[in-house]
Amino acid sequence: MRKLLLGALALTLLLSSCGKEQNPFEISKQHIGLLTDSTQVKDLEKVFSNDSIVKFIAGDEFTGNIDNIEIYEKGGKKLLTLTPKFALDSTSVITDVRIIDERFKTDKNISSISTFKDIESQYKITKISNLINSVVVTVNEINAAFTIDKKELPSNLRFDMNLKFDSAHIPDDAKVKYFFLNWDN
Repeated sequence: MRKLLLGALALTLLLSSCGKEQNPFEISKQHIGLLTDSTQVKDLEKVFSNDSIVKFIAGDEFTGNIDNIEIYEKGGKKLLTLTPKFALDSTSVITDVRIIDERFKTDKNISSISTFKDIESQYKITKISNLINSVVVTVNEINAAFTIDKKELPSNLRFDMNLKFDSAHIPDDAKVKYFFLNWDN
């Protein structure tokens, strides 16, 4: 009787866990929809079976260039740009993902159309890097980097390459230009 009860419980747990469907637009530290940090290039056709995959081949495998892979909806809307760890290697994993479509969101509702205030209010900012034309806001909690164009900053902060940025330097309404996840371990 006890074995029958344990078997029924195990079967119930198995069936209930199979019923949960993955949100194709959910972003977390280790996945975006069905794409995970361990997905290989050869598996992209399965992961994005309803979408179009465009692989750019440089033509010379000795150049050392990494070829980006772009994901489009069947209707033509660009969703993501994926960067594999190694070019021309079907067993390579994806190391960087640029999120383009605003429907992709974290559990805290952060997307490619968020503002600096949205990010700062939801996550602990790990680092802010000062680049030539932009600042990069890093959030280790979700392996994310948000690029903000310096045109969004006050004019007195745009050209000082030695300035150590902190949260107070960036206006709340500064828009995200690029949203990346980095899975390069």
